[in-house]
Amino acid sequence: MAVSNELFVPMNKENIHAETIVRPKISYWRGAWIRLLSNKLAMLGLLVILLVSLMAVFGSAISPYNHTDQSLLESNQPPSAKHWFGTDELGRDVFARIWYGAKISLFIGLMAALIDLFIGVIYGGVAGYLGGNVDNVMMRIVDILYGIPYLLMVILLMVVMGPGLLTIIAALSATGWLGMARTVRGQVMQLKASEYVLAARTLGGRMPYIIRKHLLPNTLGIIIVHVTFSVPSAIFAEAFLSFIGLGVQPPLASWGVMANDALPTILSGHWWRLFFPAFFISLTMLAFNVLGDGLRDAFDPRQRR
Repeated sequence: MAVSNELFVPMNKENIHAETIVRPKISYWRGAWIRLLSNKLAMLGLLVILLVSLMAVFGSAISPYNHTDQSLLESNQPPSAKHWFGTDELGRDVFARIWYGAKISLFIGLMAALIDLFIGVIYGGVAGYLGGNVDNVMMRIVDILYGIPYLLMVILLMVVMGPGLLTIIAALSATGWLGMARTVRGQVMQLKASEYVLAARTLGGRMPYIIRKHLLPNTLGIIIVHVTFSVPSAIFAEAFLSFIGLGVQPPLASWGVMANDALPTILSGHWWRLFFPAFFISLTMLAFNVLGDGLRDAFDPRQRR
């Protein structure tokens, strides 16, 4: 077929820019941040976490009392202008003890989450990348650890290590990394068959390099979400252990310890002693959970516009 000029139609100048991409290119992380900012509930949770963290650091300076100051003449005083959250049976200011306990509870939660992150990412990444028999053996170890009762693990560590802050963190981390390992393993097994991973392997990339440069960055979103949910779980677990007497020991005080100390006096009308630690445990857990939900939606590729 002969090609003639009649087969060609000159382009209208008005349509030259019709297919131009007007929207600026947005990176994955910037898009996730924009979606997170648009989630008002998640941002409210983030604000609450920041406020509680700031009060944990500076709350003792705001209060005119120290968390260890005792005055039996002012024992079990209700909230007032002098003692904003009231006092306990030894006359100690509950407001000062709340923010001192916030340091302990948040420290335990964050440390347990970071240890879970470190162990779980390495263990799950190696198991998912190697696969085969190595993966089967490593995952069977995870299944065995899942079968160990949590309280039994805590009691054994209490006997071996003795009660203390380090024992609580070790008990929370002993099996806390298992969920992270399973999550990372599943993501790595999906990603290791991708073209860019096969190309890196073909060019001579070794396992540590491929995991660090290609696999982990693409699983970072779900890892951050998992860590966000791990912190409130650790805080609640610490509060529960302290509530039953297996957690933080005096003179340290966490929110769980304060709730445990206040329980016998609740029938005497000293409601403030149980209300404030229970309120801040609930508020902090709710804030982390709504932030985790927001991060999960923000990192979900299906939410991209």
